Amino acid sequence: AGALTALANISERRTFQVTAGIAPRLKPFLARDPGVESGYMIAQYAAAALASENKTLAHPASADSVPTSANKEDFVSMGMWSALKLKRVVWNAAQVVAIELVCAAQAIEFHRPLKSGRGVEAALAVLRAKVKASHGDEILSGKLETAREMILSGVFDAC
Repeated sequence: AGALTALANISERRTFQVTAGIAPRLKPFLARDPGVESGYMIAQYAAAALASENKTLAHPASADSVPTSANKEDFVSMGMWSALKLKRVVWNAAQVVAIELVCAAQAIEFHRPLKSGRGVEAALAVLRAKVKASHGDEILSGKLETAREMILSGVFDAC
């Protein structure tokens, strides 16, 4: 859980960098018309919230053991609770990375016709086969869910 929490935190910070309007040639929130469109602002909010949730979920469940069974079991591993928390951390981290992936792909669109490296272009082609670029405000949940499922399926492993 700790490693995935760190990964999600790093990923969210990169998403912040491309959506904050401070990177050269990138408009705030990756909106085509900032101030009129919200672009990926809410997606970055979601990434920040999920990364923060992971920080609380990463706390070891075993630190909260309580005696059970009339003190016959004086130490309880809390293994089931740990597994449930880890499942949520995995989902959250995959969603945060999916948000970064979709935002990074959108940021690349602002730099066209320039090309990225082979690996980036290969990953972008795989993503764009199922997740199209945004051309104005839209509901992003479908794109983000698709990107998350693509990540979890391992489809980018060959890139």
